[in-house]
Amino acid sequence: MLRHLPKFDDSNLIFGYDTVGDAGVYQLRDDLAIIQTVDILTPIADDPYTFGEIAAANSLSDVYVMGGKPVTALNIINFPESMDLEIMEQIVIGGTNKIKEAGAVVLGGHTIKDPEVKYGLAVTAIIDPKDLVTNDRAVPGDHIILTKPLGTGVISTALKKGVATEKAVTRANNMMKELNASACKAMLQVGSHACTDVTGFGLLGHAYQLSEASGVSLMIHASRVPIFEEAIEYARLSMYPGGTKKNFSYVSPHTEFASDVATELQMLLTDAQTSGGLLIIVPSNKSERLLTLLKDEGVAHAALIGEVREKGEKSIYVVR
Repeated sequence: MLRHLPKFDDSNLIFGYDTVGDAGVYQLRDDLAIIQTVDILTPIADDPYTFGEIAAANSLSDVYVMGGKPVTALNIINFPESMDLEIMEQIVIGGTNKIKEAGAVVLGGHTIKDPEVKYGLAVTAIIDPKDLVTNDRAVPGDHIILTKPLGTGVISTALKKGVATEKAVTRANNMMKELNASACKAMLQVGSHACTDVTGFGLLGHAYQLSEASGVSLMIHASRVPIFEEAIEYARLSMYPGGTKKNFSYVSPHTEFASDVATELQMLLTDAQTSGGLLIIVPSNKSERLLTLLKDEGVAHAALIGEVREKGEKSIYVVR
């Protein structure tokens, strides 16, 4: 659809809507560019405050993935007239406190009457263009690191069906509201070739976009991918959200799964995530240092999950 929109002939436009990037980037001067993004969610948690935190962390993720420092944000909230305004207040407080944690400020926002609650933020970040990290510079031999476990989509579906345990939901919520700021800091400190985050298209969906942008293939070792234990259990019960099923259909033609990769594991690799981790492409001689820095920064689940290969028949190869 976006290919039909008017194009902009502006030399300062680094990334716009006609590119497959994580956010828009506009250069203001030689040493300064702004990164802008916007995202909005339907409730992913029962508690309004927690939902606000998760929505804010999710909105911030697209600037962290490019190496940016968030500076301002605007609230966007859709809210039913019939619902208690205290719920809206708690959502916005949760989001505002997460923006404070990121070191940015909320300038204001906009509210829309809507039968369904939705909340998110428009975020602006700054960066020196030479430090910009994109999704199109992976090269063969690079290592692939993932910073958060998968499975939040499956756990959310299990919650809706009354199956998920309180422990599983708490673990998933805590991971979703965790900022990718520390992962961004470590990535910039080491120097990485490319990065994307794992959100609605799942690990393999975003990996596919990165592989296409970079003109390479990716080898993913499924047994190394961090996944919530409870998500594996719920996946065996086929508790997949609709988005996960769509992701699997989208990425399957471009992916070769080894015969010993179980069906539930294949589905979890395409599980639609909210506020997932960073998928960092790093030179192989820097991957151990990056993992050490990530652990030191408190990114406890970071793992080396694969490597970049020369472009093959498929964009992604998944082995056990």
